[in-house]
Amino acid sequence: MTPADWIDTGALPVQRLPSRSDAALAYVAEVLGHPVYRRWTLADLKRVAPSLADAKRAHPAVFALLLGHDAAIEYWAHGRLHLVADDAAPAAEGVLVRLLRAHRRRFRYLPEGSEAAAHGSTAIHRDANRPPGDAAGGAVIVETADTLALVASGNTDPAALRTWLTRAGRFMNASTTNSLGVADDAQALALFLRDRAQRSPHTLRAYRTELRRLIGWCDAHRRGPLSDLTRDDLLAFRRSLDQPGHATGAACAVASGGASTVHAPRSDAGRRRALAVVSSLFRYWQKTGYLVVNPAVELSGDGAARMTWTPARILPARLLMLCDAVTAGERPPEVSPLVWARRCAIWALYRFAGVRLAELEWSAEQGLPRLSVDEAARKDFDTTAGVASVLPDPVGLAWTLHVRGKGGKRRAIPLPSRCAPVLRAYRVLRSLPAEPAPFESVPLIHSEKRDALGHSGLYDEVKAVLQAAEARVPSGDAATRALLHAASTHWLRHGYARTLVVDHAVPLPVAQTLLGHASVQTTAAYARTDLTQLRDFVEGSFGAPSDLCP
Repeated sequence: MTPADWIDTGALPVQRLPSRSDAALAYVAEVLGHPVYRRWTLADLKRVAPSLADAKRAHPAVFALLLGHDAAIEYWAHGRLHLVADDAAPAAEGVLVRLLRAHRRRFRYLPEGSEAAAHGSTAIHRDANRPPGDAAGGAVIVETADTLALVASGNTDPAALRTWLTRAGRFMNASTTNSLGVADDAQALALFLRDRAQRSPHTLRAYRTELRRLIGWCDAHRRGPLSDLTRDDLLAFRRSLDQPGHATGAACAVASGGASTVHAPRSDAGRRRALAVVSSLFRYWQKTGYLVVNPAVELSGDGAARMTWTPARILPARLLMLCDAVTAGERPPEVSPLVWARRCAIWALYRFAGVRLAELEWSAEQGLPRLSVDEAARKDFDTTAGVASVLPDPVGLAWTLHVRGKGGKRRAIPLPSRCAPVLRAYRVLRSLPAEPAPFESVPLIHSEKRDALGHSGLYDEVKAVLQAAEARVPSGDAATRALLHAASTHWLRHGYARTLVVDHAVPLPVAQTLLGHASVQTTAAYARTDLTQLRDFVEGSFGAPSDLCP
């Protein structure tokens, strides 16, 4: 295996890596925006600094290691830069291969002599830039078998389910305006799950449950396939959610002869969730051209649902301040400095950016989430006299978090200045520059076992802070301890939204942009969590009765 066996699909045009290892390492470091493998000697330090004293200040860890060794190696692994003596360092080729595999969405292993490479660079370029909806793209489309696994339950007959799903109804669009490029419900369902649900495992689990419910109902009532359902069919399904004894899950069904599962009528929240998933499926199919019509228009009544929804899982301000004190306090002796800095950074981002759990998961394909610093804002500050004595961390005012939210929508969230010292400290311990470079492509939160921390690891770090705060609450205050024990990352998002909407009366369109809500009605729901502000508005508008009134 040589570096030239790897292809960079993120370059235009697509190109192979250089054949020499040192050139390939330099290329990958350039495109990813961080060092990959570098060998240091005292001579190298002299070349990058005017004097050894300057080199010591610029690279203190490297300088200290070189006092006892002839050479030192910096290499990238598990989301951060490591520094070891030359004789203890891994091979450069091994570091490069592990990094290429970690970024496998961008770098593809395709040896020059392989059958796929025999078609030439044009074929490689076309495959790497294939539109997501192209059915011939194989790797991009979730296979039918995977779709069956997503919507099936334990006692479903896979063969019967496959037969039921791999059909097309009267509303399937067979013309060229079908941008999905598929001809049966199984493939169209796979694309829907990939585009709408796969980013978050929680969303995927909820979609799976509701799709099983719809498929089970269709089988029990001899309806279907999905692309054959009329509006009357979907209205009948909606009515069934309010009745005891409705069929749920594909297990009850799909031509397997099994008995339907009987349940009590669903709660309002459960009913709205089921209808929202069904509406989302048919809306996606109609927008992408797979269906010629959308029989689920206004099926869920989203506007009415949002008008009645009121967030309740919100930590009081005093408990949030208690958690802030935990991260601002001393590091527990059993936690390493790097892990503690990571925990504090994760807490700061969820607490002061109001992001969803999945929005801090690293995507190498999108290069998100990432941080940026507004250089223009920093220059303005440097030329302003007397501001430094007022603002403890002026550069932090220009920090921004970029994330990819629901529906693939990107948004930029300005971070308060109090986040900057925490993020800088974490980056420095990872051997990264204190401030991110403009085109840096590094996982925002690293993992000790792989390149980036996943959703479970992010969740666990937040829970660790909540548990530490719970330990500080007196044992007699059972209610407070229970509240902290039940809290999660989404509670912090609700708290962020309430602070904007209720505590500081931020205009709803602004708060909607920061939170990434599709509807301003969802943002407005936070105003119903506290009547104090509404009372003040009413009192200010009408006031006390006049003395002139009889």
